[in-house]
Amino acid sequence: MIKNQKLPSFFKPILWSYDFPKLDVWKDKKTIIINTINYGDLKHWRWLIKIYDLKRIRSVIKKVPFTEMRPRVLQLASLIFNIKDFNHAPRGIKAD
Repeated sequence: MIKNQKLPSFFKPILWSYDFPKLDVWKDKKTIIINTINYGDLKHWRWLIKIYDLKRIRSVIKKVPFTEMRPRVLQLASLIFNIKDFNHAPRGIKAD
């Protein structure tokens, strides 16, 4: 883990809806990982794997509802990060 790692400026276009200078690589890793998978290109994905490693990325992806990811990237993400099942958000509360 690299302390004081800064987010490269080439991430600005894929994190346009966030206050880019205030994003912290470690505190905001879920946001950075999900947006990179959804909107990033190969350059973004390589940086992501270099900084967070496959294990951390896989852990984040498995915890978020699969609906947070664009349908077009689900299959690619499942292949690259070796994810068999994505997290499905519950549709409602079961009454017992």
